Order: sequence, then structure tokens, then C-alpha cells
Amino acid sequence: MRQVLRTLLFFVLLTAILSCNKEEELNPVPSIEFVSISTTNVESFNNQIVVNIAYKDEDGDLGQQDPDIYSLRIKDARLNDFDWYHIPPLTPNNEALNIEGEFSIELNALFLLGNGSQESTTLSFQLQDRAGNWSNTIQSPQILIVDSL
Repeated sequence: MRQVLRTLLFFVLLTAILSCNKEEELNPVPSIEFVSISTTNVESFNNQIVVNIAYKDEDGDLGQQDPDIYSLRIKDARLNDFDWYHIPPLTPNNEALNIEGEFSIELNALFLLGNGSQESTTLSFQLQDRAGNWSNTIQSPQILIVDSL
């Protein structure tokens, strides 16, 4: 009888141990996805472009309180440097929440760099969270820029 009780107790303990689930860890790296662009044909210095981006972040640390801290970088394929944009916090009181949604970015007017009457480019986007993690990079469709004169 004691052997049966020991065996039963062993199986109960084994079942209890195996049924404990380890809490899933949050993925700290944000992800972004291209949604839309207002136009892919612009006049040099004249037309503003609006790009819509979807985001997901499991710990919700996207955006900065301080407007002097930039967390979105955009690279014109024709240039070497990035343009930087401020993203305000996307969670209330900087809470650690699993968030997803969309935001719009109003870009400065594009312009011709060379002497030709038209150029084309693409824009790459990447978002950084408050912990310093960079999202994946996404790219716009090709944008045609024509001379405004």
C-alpha cells in the first residue's frame, strides 16, 4: 500500500511540475509594416507626401516625451544621411503594454538633386524604441520627382 501511495504521490508531483507554464517573455523589438503612401508622383519642392505605417510593440515603449529626441529615421535612397522625426509616446504614462496601430508621417517636400527634369527614389523607414531596439526596415514604392518649372 505504501508503494502505491508513493507512486501516486510521485505522479501527482510530476504532473504539477510539468503543468507549470513558464511565462512567455515579451519580444522587446518593435516591428513596422508599410501601409500606404499618398502619392508616388511629386513636383520638386511642391508636394508633401503622407506615409502610413503600422506598428507592433509587445512592451509598448515606442515614442519619446522629449520632442528633441527622434525615434523614426527615414532614408532617401539618393542620399547618404537619414532624416529624423519625433514620435510621441504611444502608451499612456509610458506603461508596458502590448500595442499595435498605425500612424501617419507628413514628409517634407522632395526635390531634384541633379540637373535632370526628373528623378526617382525610394524611402526606407526604421523605428527605435526607448530601450534602443531598432525595428525592421521597410521601404516605400518608387517615387517619381519631376521638375516644377
